[in-house]
Amino acid sequence: MIPSDFIDELLAKVDIVDIIDEQVPLKKGGANYMACCPFHKEKTPSFSVSPTKQFYHCFSCGAHGSAIGFVMEHQGLSFPEAVQFLADRVGMAVPKVRGQNDNPEVRAERKKKQQTLEETTAAAADFYAQQLKFNPAAKAYLDKRGLSAEVIAHYGLGYAPDGWQPLAQVFQPYPNTALVDTGMVIDNEGRHYDRFRHRIMFPIRNPRGQVIGFGGRVLDDSKPKYLNSPDTPLFDKGKNLYGLYEGRAAVKDAGRILVVEGYMDVVALAQFGVGYGVAALGTATTAEHVKILMRQADSIYFCFDGDSAGRKAAWRALENALPQLKDDKSLHFLFLPEEHDPDSYIRAYGKAQFEDALLNQSKPLSEYFWEHLSDDLNLNTQEGKAELVKTSSPLLAQITAPALAYLLKQRLSELVGIDPDNLAQLLGQEAPKRHVKQKSYKLPPISVKQPVMLTLVQRQIRSLLINPDWAAYIDLPDYVALDGDFACLANLAETIKSHAAVPATAQVLEYMRGSPYEETVNQIFQSTLYSEEMEGGGEEDRENFQIGMKKLLNELKYQQIETLKQKSLQSGLNENEKKLLLSLLTAKQN
Repeated sequence: MIPSDFIDELLAKVDIVDIIDEQVPLKKGGANYMACCPFHKEKTPSFSVSPTKQFYHCFSCGAHGSAIGFVMEHQGLSFPEAVQFLADRVGMAVPKVRGQNDNPEVRAERKKKQQTLEETTAAAADFYAQQLKFNPAAKAYLDKRGLSAEVIAHYGLGYAPDGWQPLAQVFQPYPNTALVDTGMVIDNEGRHYDRFRHRIMFPIRNPRGQVIGFGGRVLDDSKPKYLNSPDTPLFDKGKNLYGLYEGRAAVKDAGRILVVEGYMDVVALAQFGVGYGVAALGTATTAEHVKILMRQADSIYFCFDGDSAGRKAAWRALENALPQLKDDKSLHFLFLPEEHDPDSYIRAYGKAQFEDALLNQSKPLSEYFWEHLSDDLNLNTQEGKAELVKTSSPLLAQITAPALAYLLKQRLSELVGIDPDNLAQLLGQEAPKRHVKQKSYKLPPISVKQPVMLTLVQRQIRSLLINPDWAAYIDLPDYVALDGDFACLANLAETIKSHAAVPATAQVLEYMRGSPYEETVNQIFQSTLYSEEMEGGGEEDRENFQIGMKKLLNELKYQQIETLKQKSLQSGLNENEKKLLLSLLTAKQN
């Protein structure tokens, strides 16, 4: 038996969009991705993949599940095989333990530790935000940079006071394990002190909005200019981007995302109305960063300083992007004049001119690729042409986007004057394509699915699966034996509440696998025909859910009253039952 906490960790590390997109080309459609369903024949896409909830659902045939479920169904693998397949992708070792060794106390302890770390970084962010109000130098610095109170609040900027242990003001005992584990406090041979001192603080958030780390900038010309949280159980700088959570709405509205080098660039651009900027976290743009960027928008722009360091960073970004390229995604590179960074440029010229430069002066990847490789080469000589073939070959081999790869090789053919067939031999023959027998899927017995009316309790189950945090609104009575859909709802709520951190939809679906309620959940999902039913998470939906729970509680009370009345007439009630009936009748009157 594979421990459930391992499944949780696995689902947190894999991305269902990447998993499915490798088998079924996905297109961005609002907040989700759409495609024609791989499990039945259709011409109009009804297969939806949610990057935030990490599950898929077909509104036509009802197929649904997590990344594990997709691999099982699409590749015909068993549950352990699918888990092993995904674990191999992310470099995790599947533990081989018996069911009795999956100790719920150990699992609860791990979840509790995770929650403690998250609470620690959140409390530190609140402390820094409060300290900003009391430090004139920090306030003056941000005023000088032209940042409004609204932008400061939106990004949660703060100030880390000067001194060795300012965090001791809010954390007692100081130090503690969580402060060290989150990188907030440095342990130097038994001496403990705050990592961040006398710096403007930039909280780094994950896609759910939780603070996972920090960047700190000096107020003067001290070095280092930026100081970042180290990698911790919460924070991996190669897999997170600063400003992504804060800019998600602006990215969606603009239809593009912009990558810059510094935190202050992100915030300054937002001050001038360019809110779709993000920054790498003290590292070059990684392949994981590129995957994240491509999930946000079809057009990705990189804006770097025009100096040698900026151009070096741009080329590193391009190299890491090559294996991730797709024919329906475009990457562009803008180099600013050497005396400018995005912050200073937009202050000098304004939003309109900055965006004009971004859209009309940036170079598409294909142009920048050949420009960089041919720099310092004399393509009028055979030696220069040979060098271009040599340096470009391993890079072109990394590109799996078929149309773009073909066009880039065609351009190389033009640059060096070698016909495409001969060039293909120089680049190395492509390996024969392996023919994989297409799995046969049976059509649903009814091609036009008829709507099924869900009961109130079934609608509540569906809402809870989509919004697991709503389990907090469920408190079913213990004086009545629940069965059927009521038992399913109660079990779902209890399962979610048993975890220190609220699990994602994909994790909840896996909790239900093999349980007595798996079929109930499947039937409810299969009856969902409209995307609105799968996306309801707004305030009005939340209120409707709470109203629905009140109606269900009243329904249970009335059922219990009638049951007790019938028993009273037939065989009489014991003292406890009499008290229960009285309390229910009293509550009914109130």
